Amino acid sequence: MALTTEEDLLAVRHAVRAATLAAGFGLVDQTRVVTAASELARNAYIHGGGGTLVIEHPHRDGIQGVRLTISDEGPGISDLESALIDGFTTGAGLGHGLGGARRLMDDFEVHSQLGSGTTVIATRWAHR
Repeated sequence: MALTTEEDLLAVRHAVRAATLAAGFGLVDQTRVVTAASELARNAYIHGGGGTLVIEHPHRDGIQGVRLTISDEGPGISDLESALIDGFTTGAGLGHGLGGARRLMDDFEVHSQLGSGTTVIATRWAHR
């Protein structure tokens, strides 16, 4: 999915909710993944100048998950360690987005290169 307009950010929430339902997630885990997706998509839109979201359904040891890959071609994150700390912000926000999204997901990777953009890969597994 493209992340180029405000409407795309709403579409992300709907698409991710549908993906969590298809994976059999309960309401709490649905909310966690949708919240993380919303934060990450907004970051790509605002800080990365737009981007893309890919939703996948991986399996591990018989457990289904939802994997989000959010990429942009923006300026990159100059200090990734600080960006993952609550309260750090380069904009007008509260600075909870990246670190908060990491806490909501089970697996979380950030790949960022200055001048080349950022890719976040975040996975939540269906908990039983």
